[in-house]
Amino acid sequence: MPGENLSRDEARERAELVTVDGYEVALDLRSAVGEPGGGDGEAGPRTFRSQTTIRFRAGRAGASTFADLLAPAVSAVTLNGKDLDPATVFDGARIALDDLAEGENVLVVDARCAYSRTGEGMHRFVDPEDGEVYLYTQYEPADARRVYANFEQPDLKAPYRFEVTAPEGWEVRSNGAEEFHEGEVWRFAETQPVSTYITSVLAGPYHSVSDVYTRTLDDGSKLEIPLAALCRKGLARHFDADDVFLVTKQGLDFFHDHFDYPYPFGKYDQAFVPEYNLGAMENPGLVTFREEYIYRGKVTTASYERRANVILHEMAHMWFGDLVTMQWWDDLWLKESFADFMGTFSMVEATRFTNGWITFANNRKAWAYRADQLPSTHPVTADIRDLEDAKLNFDGITYAKGASVLKQLVAYVGRDAFLEGARRYFKRHAYGNTRLGDLLSVLAETSGRDMTAWSRAWLQTAGVNVLTPAVTYDGEGRIAELAVTQEAAASHPELRPHRVAVGLYRLTPEGTLVRYARAETDVAGARTVVTELAGAERPDLVLVNDDDLTFCKIRFDEGSLATLREHLGGVTDPLARALCWSALWNLTRDALLPARDFVSLVLSFAGRESDIGVLQMLHTWARSALEHYAAPAWREEGGRALAEGALRELRLAEPGSQHQLTWARFFAAVATSDADLRLLGELLDGSAVIEGLEVDQELRWAFLSPLVSHGAADEAAVDAELARDDTASGKRHHVRCLASRPSAAVKAQAWAAVVESDKLSNALVGATIAGFEQPSQRELLAPYTASYFEAIERVWAERSIQIGMDVVKGLFPGLQDDPATLAATDAWLTSRPDAAPALRRLVLEARDDLARALRGQAHDAGA
Repeated sequence: MPGENLSRDEARERAELVTVDGYEVALDLRSAVGEPGGGDGEAGPRTFRSQTTIRFRAGRAGASTFADLLAPAVSAVTLNGKDLDPATVFDGARIALDDLAEGENVLVVDARCAYSRTGEGMHRFVDPEDGEVYLYTQYEPADARRVYANFEQPDLKAPYRFEVTAPEGWEVRSNGAEEFHEGEVWRFAETQPVSTYITSVLAGPYHSVSDVYTRTLDDGSKLEIPLAALCRKGLARHFDADDVFLVTKQGLDFFHDHFDYPYPFGKYDQAFVPEYNLGAMENPGLVTFREEYIYRGKVTTASYERRANVILHEMAHMWFGDLVTMQWWDDLWLKESFADFMGTFSMVEATRFTNGWITFANNRKAWAYRADQLPSTHPVTADIRDLEDAKLNFDGITYAKGASVLKQLVAYVGRDAFLEGARRYFKRHAYGNTRLGDLLSVLAETSGRDMTAWSRAWLQTAGVNVLTPAVTYDGEGRIAELAVTQEAAASHPELRPHRVAVGLYRLTPEGTLVRYARAETDVAGARTVVTELAGAERPDLVLVNDDDLTFCKIRFDEGSLATLREHLGGVTDPLARALCWSALWNLTRDALLPARDFVSLVLSFAGRESDIGVLQMLHTWARSALEHYAAPAWREEGGRALAEGALRELRLAEPGSQHQLTWARFFAAVATSDADLRLLGELLDGSAVIEGLEVDQELRWAFLSPLVSHGAADEAAVDAELARDDTASGKRHHVRCLASRPSAAVKAQAWAAVVESDKLSNALVGATIAGFEQPSQRELLAPYTASYFEAIERVWAERSIQIGMDVVKGLFPGLQDDPATLAATDAWLTSRPDAAPALRRLVLEARDDLARALRGQAHDAGA
């Protein structure tokens, strides 16, 4: 649609002209229930009335600009008391505003906006369990314009007043506190100046729990923050709101202790909502989360840690992102990198999850390492030309690499200087917008260091460095010299300064690997000698980047790698062990370690892994090694070995433990033989029992899924399971399982449901794609390679960007892992130089994953 993709240049020009003083938004959401009003079905989408008044100032008389609105219909537009013809000024995405007055202007827009089924704008969900309707908004980066007319860019901040008309008996929330409620009308207090993308409305028969946070401030005054936690009624029996409030209060304590700026947005609601595209969103006063963070069955501590991390990540945004906001999406990292870092930092120091840096090293950074080696990699401070670019830059660079770089920054400038810099940053730029230089200037003040060179190396260049130890020994077997070599890819040749720790480990008589020497040093250039370790006894293992201070891939010298092959499970320190696993996985992805060797290491040592989050990551990597990086001729043997190993560990695990649960899920994921599938069926019907293993509803779906995809359970079995679990979660599992059946007709039906129709919601699109793509069904999926390349431009043009991303990424024929698929991808890229840049980026990334898999397979075949 013309004008839908706002460019950076357009935003800059508008910001130079316009200053926004305030919004008044009235939404009538009564049309969410009952028969569609305002058109539905053949006549168009279900809609709601949206009335917006924007008070703004213009810098020049007679100037022109535009307001943003994505809506099926506009009934009235008034500018400074003059009625404008909607048919003339509204093109479906923008409202043309000409002949502005110098100084104050008032725009009034009366529109019919559409409810969403894609998780963008005003999402409408009907609970299959009880028929209740739930609404919530999600805007980032630019979907507030789907709900009300506005100036949709982050640097045009303004205060907001929301009024919502909704069915009686509903729970209605917005960013501001409720000021008035009578019958069907709710009015909310004016917000502080915020950007459009973090305004929010929630409405429906939500279950709500309340609490309060209190704190005495340094001046003796009392800070009181009303707390609320909300979810669908159908999830209320599973909702552990007490734990959500516990982490919330611990986070508020931590951030008030360290930021010296009281929480500025009044109340703090946290709503867990259905069919959410993201993990969570930092709307001030009304944070939204995916409802999967409410656990319907038994989960491990890793799941609770993940939820705590997300709660604290979003809370950090109240300061980094909401109070102080990036000027444009180029500096998205100013909020996301900081929130990612502060989420783990605060979690480790303020909650029961004290091993959070292990998860960060093993899980979060794996996302960053992959992203930083894609052809689309970019500096942490990115070049964001438009909104489509912005949508794709919520990636592993902006989040996890940026957070890793900040961890390196803390090592570089010191913790105290870093936190003092944050405090000055908040006070200096409160309710404003910033760029990279604004943060660097306060850090230079507080640390006394020149931040320019550091920023250039770490924030303004792309690519990941490789650090490798090079060790020589004297005649007595002691270290003569230990150097750290640094390499960079030819495409991104920057060698960076790294503050690293180098650890020396030796085997004990009991077979454990313990650290006996450590040195911190600044690695610079291609080779750095660690003088402090000269003369140390010969180590069995040299671990570069011990304690995970920097962002890099690490390699091992030959002796260290040999030690890990025999004694990886003996590394006693859990962070060091996690770093070793991460390095071995990177070697596998880089086609330097055969995939079958990685699988063998998992089979040998994963059973001894104490950290449950690391164990779950090893299971994910082992499956990826088998499905993508192992030689096709070895897959059957490797899969059999994984299933045998998983079942062995399942039976050995302590009854009722989280390790038992984790091995049970992994066994189900890799089971393929008749005997293994039969056991899963018996565990489902109760004719087989493993002591301590509670087969709850979520585990039932995990066991049923491989039975269906391997043809050992039919549609009737899936329908019967839905009858047991006729809930929103059960519906998603049902759709996924049905799409996973090994039938050409089923695959054709699933393809059509996602590619040829837009009737499915975002959640069911995802479930269908997940069922469609089965590694055991490569032959069934082969015909869809050509169909994929024929369809993706049309899908990208016709569907929302979120659904477009889901389809383009999810249906790429990566399971057709042969040179012909690579050639087909290259042919599409070559013949479509003018395709949408964001679409080309997604295809380029998928191509790179496929090429990497083929290199890994070739290396594994030669093992």
